[in-house]
Amino acid sequence: MRIVSLLPAATDIVAALGLSASLVGRTHECDWPPREVAEVPVVTGAELDQDVLTSREISDAVGGSAHSGSSLYTLDTEALAALRPDVVLTQDLCAVCAVSYERVSRAVRLLDADTRVLSLEPRTLDDVLDCLVTVGELLGVRERALRLRAELRDRLDRLRDAVAGLDRPRVAAIEWLDPLWPAGHWVPEQITAAGGEPLLAAPGEHTEPVEWSAVRAARPDVLLVLPCGFPPERTLREAELLTTLPGWPELPAVRSGRVWVLDGPSYYNRPGPRVVRGAEVLAHVLHGVRAGEAVAPAEARPFPGR
Repeated sequence: MRIVSLLPAATDIVAALGLSASLVGRTHECDWPPREVAEVPVVTGAELDQDVLTSREISDAVGGSAHSGSSLYTLDTEALAALRPDVVLTQDLCAVCAVSYERVSRAVRLLDADTRVLSLEPRTLDDVLDCLVTVGELLGVRERALRLRAELRDRLDRLRDAVAGLDRPRVAAIEWLDPLWPAGHWVPEQITAAGGEPLLAAPGEHTEPVEWSAVRAARPDVLLVLPCGFPPERTLREAELLTTLPGWPELPAVRSGRVWVLDGPSYYNRPGPRVVRGAEVLAHVLHGVRAGEAVAPAEARPFPGR
């Protein structure tokens, strides 16, 4: 089986199913597990340099006439053809998160091969876990996928038991800084599983930008900062986008020192098996409860100026 993953979450799933050795192609953003994917050929690129542009500049480019989702990424169709994939894993959920399903389908139709394309479109926590089985069935490891899904569900059940009966703080999660964008899809369920009450977005919701006044009006007890595609270090470079907003010091989460920077790409932005670890990290952030391994500073750190 020769697998090309055009979605970081799909690469996570392939690795979790023990099939990293079958990966023959990946995106430039596929970075987990580091050792297993490092030598896998890259078949995509990005037209925007996130290390140089600000959040506002990135947002303007995404929404402007020069870019529209799939044009944010390049796909090396010649390299894809040379890899002779049996399976290509992609997505059609977010127009700005990866190469579009339409573009991938067009590229695969040009291949002189019997290549199957699987598009993953999870919106809820259950959807994310079910994708493990969907991928596992296609790759011939259904029983392994069923066991993994059961293990992850068991971890979530243990997490819910660990926080049962505790006060549930009101939590706002921000997945983009400028403009402010609340985290939807599976993130509200991660918050609930960790013992919090999610604000600004409902489970499964594909959100839209909100005004800062909406965040202030929600008066969150805890504020989670987990921009899509930004590791914590990149997020911290733009901390002033929040700390200079009117009324920032009066926000309950700020006054109580409960503003956190989280590793969005690893645990919250990507619909892969590590979303369960993300919920476990949140239990530590919200309640000081340990679930699984101890939380490392790279996974959750206090927001500066809180």
